[in-house]
Amino acid sequence: MALKIVVSNDLESLPSADGDLWCSSGDDPFFDLRFGSLRDPVLVAFLKSVDGEAIEPKVYVNRGGGYREKDAIAHEPGLGFILVADVGRSGLIRSLRVDPASGPGEFTFSVQAFADKESAQRAVRSRRESDMADAKLWDIGRLPRFRVGLPPLRLRSKKFELSKFVRMQRALAAELPAIRPGSEDSPWLSIVVPVYNAPKQYLDDLVKSFEVQEIEGVELILSDDASTSAETLRWYKSSANRKHVRIVRNAVNGGIANATNAGLAEASGTWITLLDHDDVIAPHALKVIAEAIVDHPDAAFLYTDELVVNERLAPDALMLKPAYDPVLLAGVNYINHFSIYRHDRLREIGYLRTGFDGSQDYDLLLRYLEGVPEHRVLHIPYLAYCWRRTGQTYSRRFIDKATTAARDALVERFAREGEAVMVQPALTNTLHRVEFADPGEPGWPKISVILPSRDSYDLVSTVLKGLLEETDYPNLEVVVIDNGTSDDRVLDLYRQYGEAHAGFSALIHEEPFNFARAVNRGIERATGEHFLVLNNDIEITDAGWLKEMVSCLKFAATGIVGAKLLYPNKKIQHAGVIVGFGGLAGHWYLNKPASYGGPMSRLHLRNSMTCVTGAAMLISGDCARAVGAWDEENFAVAYNDVDYCVRAHKAGFRIVWTPFACLFHHESASRGSDLVGERKRRFEREKDNLRRIHSTDTFEDPALNPGYEKRHSTPGLEAPSKLAKPRRGLATFQTRVNRLKEH
Repeated sequence: MALKIVVSNDLESLPSADGDLWCSSGDDPFFDLRFGSLRDPVLVAFLKSVDGEAIEPKVYVNRGGGYREKDAIAHEPGLGFILVADVGRSGLIRSLRVDPASGPGEFTFSVQAFADKESAQRAVRSRRESDMADAKLWDIGRLPRFRVGLPPLRLRSKKFELSKFVRMQRALAAELPAIRPGSEDSPWLSIVVPVYNAPKQYLDDLVKSFEVQEIEGVELILSDDASTSAETLRWYKSSANRKHVRIVRNAVNGGIANATNAGLAEASGTWITLLDHDDVIAPHALKVIAEAIVDHPDAAFLYTDELVVNERLAPDALMLKPAYDPVLLAGVNYINHFSIYRHDRLREIGYLRTGFDGSQDYDLLLRYLEGVPEHRVLHIPYLAYCWRRTGQTYSRRFIDKATTAARDALVERFAREGEAVMVQPALTNTLHRVEFADPGEPGWPKISVILPSRDSYDLVSTVLKGLLEETDYPNLEVVVIDNGTSDDRVLDLYRQYGEAHAGFSALIHEEPFNFARAVNRGIERATGEHFLVLNNDIEITDAGWLKEMVSCLKFAATGIVGAKLLYPNKKIQHAGVIVGFGGLAGHWYLNKPASYGGPMSRLHLRNSMTCVTGAAMLISGDCARAVGAWDEENFAVAYNDVDYCVRAHKAGFRIVWTPFACLFHHESASRGSDLVGERKRRFEREKDNLRRIHSTDTFEDPALNPGYEKRHSTPGLEAPSKLAKPRRGLATFQTRVNRLKEH
């Protein structure tokens, strides 16, 4: 068998003459080298950074039980490596894993097998004389070849991982006791299903999924919208006496909203949930929902995750949702099914409205959740609902009409709060971007841009030109905090902008770089209503980016806004930061294409996050005063933005990330790498500080579903060892104030 290379999902091949150019697109890139039982004995791998950033490779030796961390061999950072391994001419162990780097970057990688050491040495000398002159020789010696044990770890398919996830979650839910909320005098839950000409198989599947739930106090109401199908009518006749199943026959076809309302009028449950007639309830779902209601008696609304299934009800995809996020909800009905409503509140708002066909559930959600404190909205991280993807639902067959109805519902929702908005397409045309009314030039608040910098003429001239000449914002000041520029070109640039723009100033004070201190000094000097922290390696290409960020402060309790940042190669650098990634915090979906939408197209919409990068961070004046100064002692250079955002989050401020403000980020171009020398030691100290102060190794970020693992920038599924607990929505600043008043 010839040498074979299996590449991880975090690696992307880039166009090159010899095909050995790669880009790391996550936190766990690796090459799995596989060879036959009979093979050439010497492997030589050539690894070289091409972007000038040091890389820190690691090799996982397979000793017969797959790849384990204790069998990993790491190397000090460098720019190039020639790795030599003796795998023997034969053996039952047939794999070796090479991790080229621990983060994003570009590098060349190739590997060859040689019949003897002499041939390998000639190849090494040849490369040293050409492109690998400064590469470090890394001889890891003779590797184990024989050991009876587990087979080498293989990459699992996504379908396998999905099925495993579903099986394990259901097995855990099966162990839950059947706890009934409320009294035994009336149902605690009514499940209402509008039906129209449903096939017998769909109705059989739905009712069967209800009957196997093993919990009392639940009724299923099928509200028929004057079906004409003989198959459907025969099914009604044969199922008339099924226990806890009621069939409501409506004489006139009135559409989904009217049929649903007719079923709701017959419902007697304290809680209500709505299903579609072609979908089913997942095993043990109602036990999970009942337990959440019992454990959280103050809950006003609950929703669950969803499993997408095919016609045979086999798992096909997942919809793993974040904790309650009204900002995301303003772009898409990500909540959808199950939505579990209090019946008394549904009565108050008048059930579903007609005229919103295809988006009637979305309109209901928006009206129901108005005024409900976010901490009373619970997300249940369980795949309780099985959505049968057939392409025949109304909203899919009449997508344009459903999209228009959704946007009408959003306009009315904001109008009820006194906010005039327009709703435009998001980065996905069928999703939504709420645009707030332009207040005109006098109405835009003054923004103070805090720009830490030193030397780096090309970078700082680019960002200042973008800010002062190309940004469409009428009320702007720029405060440069310079820790010791000596470049005359930069000093001249400061003078020129100071003379031309009354809102420009530069404070120069030679000292070691401390990003947090620079921000604090800038805010002290600033005169604006809000503060924008901006790296000097940002490139502005969209005139409206700042108006978009400032507009996001319109969302209730928002204290911080972050932008979408791209690398110069148009790959994603920042789409939000997940606290807890790698036990610390990290960007998700690094190096994905600029157009990448992510799960549920969330990267095409505004989202509430726990953290955004300080490379382009807008901070409201209220937030700055409440949270206080940036931490200069514990986070001089790294993780100061994470620390600040987590403090703001804990104080009840919302943090919004928007893809509609998009900038280029030449990351750390002016500062260099943190992987060598004193910088590396300082970086490690700041990592320890983040874990100590914010317990990031156990932090559960509400923006990330508990079903995702935290080891990769592009997170995969994490098979559960226990059922995740229900999660509350963000307790906003105003909610916290109200609670204090109550006590």
